[in-house]
Amino acid sequence: MASKVLIVYAHQSAGSFSAAAKDAAVEVLKSQGCSVEVSDLYAMKFKATATAEDITGEVKNAEHFCYAEETKVAWEEGRLCADITEEQRKVKEADLIVFQFPMYWFSVPAILKGWFDRVLTQGFAYTQEKRYSQGIFEKKKAMLSFTTGSMETEFSPNGINGDMNVTLWPLQNGILHYCGFQVLAPQIFWAPALAPPKCRTYMLEGWRTRLQDVLKEKPLSFTPMCCFDSEKGFQLKPEAIEKYANKEFGLTVGIHIGRPLPPNSQMKAGV
Repeated sequence: MASKVLIVYAHQSAGSFSAAAKDAAVEVLKSQGCSVEVSDLYAMKFKATATAEDITGEVKNAEHFCYAEETKVAWEEGRLCADITEEQRKVKEADLIVFQFPMYWFSVPAILKGWFDRVLTQGFAYTQEKRYSQGIFEKKKAMLSFTTGSMETEFSPNGINGDMNVTLWPLQNGILHYCGFQVLAPQIFWAPALAPPKCRTYMLEGWRTRLQDVLKEKPLSFTPMCCFDSEKGFQLKPEAIEKYANKEFGLTVGIHIGRPLPPNSQMKAGV
């Protein structure tokens, strides 16, 4: 069966490098027989703010409105607004989701953050019991593909922007892995606006080459839920800590148990 790919694209300009990367992905993936759907958020005028307007009908508690709880109930009752349910349909059908965007302020553009806030509702994308390695989307893959405004050296452990692995942790662990996705290594286009045309062409060719086998890639490694004690506030179990007693590095960027961060754990699989 052919794989289904969703590209969630967040850039305002059709002449941007992000647009070229998106177009390349559509072309290569379709040539491999994949079914590709694109959510062009700016073209769609996708609403970025998570508000009570996302629910049709009355909310349960208007005085103390809680978005997560209210949208969970609305999802269960089929009362989420049409743009959310349409994006949830796309997510449900996809085997792989590629998020294509320019990095803004060390994160995603507001319109894409709004997509995460509004589409990945409680119940649909996660529950307290179904998250991380036991998450709802554990059979799906997801990856970030983005441009930066700074050179790669500036995003190094010694660079002025800090380690890119640290920057990526909230996005890849806190959003994608939290919902259970198998997170593929990010595709990072380092400062294409500062690069000469030949370098930009080389970047795109590298992306095209990677896309040939992207669905076969090994995902990034995260610490599984079974390593944490739910009765003690989801702290690492003693045996998990003991296992790493003689290791040079911590488990990963966020769960480093006071040790040096493992190099490139958010940028390369199998490290």
